[in-house]
Amino acid sequence: MIEDTRSLDRSATCLLVLGMLFILGPLAVALITASQSYDDFLRDGMTLIPGNHLIDNLRFVIQETPLPRQIWNSIVVATLVATIKCVIAFTTAFGIVHFRAGYAKIIFGAVLITNLMPLDLRFITTYQVASDIGAPFQWLLDITGISWVIEMVFGTRPHLSYSLLGTYFGLAAPLLANGTGTFLFRQFFRTLPADLSKAAKMDGAGPLRFMLDILLPLSRANFAALFVLMFLGGWTQYLWPLVAASKPEMQTAVVGLARLSPGDPGQVPNYPVIMAGAILVSIIPLTMIALLQRQIVRGLTLTEK
Repeated sequence: MIEDTRSLDRSATCLLVLGMLFILGPLAVALITASQSYDDFLRDGMTLIPGNHLIDNLRFVIQETPLPRQIWNSIVVATLVATIKCVIAFTTAFGIVHFRAGYAKIIFGAVLITNLMPLDLRFITTYQVASDIGAPFQWLLDITGISWVIEMVFGTRPHLSYSLLGTYFGLAAPLLANGTGTFLFRQFFRTLPADLSKAAKMDGAGPLRFMLDILLPLSRANFAALFVLMFLGGWTQYLWPLVAASKPEMQTAVVGLARLSPGDPGQVPNYPVIMAGAILVSIIPLTMIALLQRQIVRGLTLTEK
């Protein structure tokens, strides 16, 4: 008996079409708005008829605003966040799964607890630490009396103070505490045969060689999926880059995009220019998702067990 699935196929097609409209609709509105001039927008408002000022608006954003430099800042910060998170998650998951320690579950639980403490909850403390990372070392020198000894010998009291605010590492470091990547790699490692590590030991491969020569090539899809997810997470951060970088040349693209709106509450925002900036900010993440979508799906599905 052949089952008739035409109604199911039609329903699935309708859902896919609705999903595409839901995703592509805002992009189409942004493109149409960015193609209009400011005068046309004030006169006609938001319309569905494209204009012919898209290139002019993009040129204005590129030449007259700091958004291109801020996009580069976002690339650097998001790449740092994604790369370091992937390395930490891979090595941590390897240690939890392949080193049969009795406290491995405790470590894994402690790693997952980081998901319960997002940056918004530890914002003030993080800012205090980033503004002066030398304060703990200065406290140790003072409480142990080393500062007094140095002052007696050299005549000057040491003062350890260094701020990470306004630096690439300062923008990226507070975003690294997250256990999602460790969880994904752990689930993937548990899907691998247990005899794989035993066979590597019989061939004389130590833990480091087994991790780099065997597990690393097998984890390419997982690395790609996690890298894209963490890159997008770093790219869309707004609150921390807004506070941690006071100078426009060190702010990220999301913050710079918000700065395109006028500060005067009575002035109508130049929405065509803002939408042109939004298009520029969205090009890199959309391109990354489009090129790596197969690896993203494969990397996430391989973690299931």
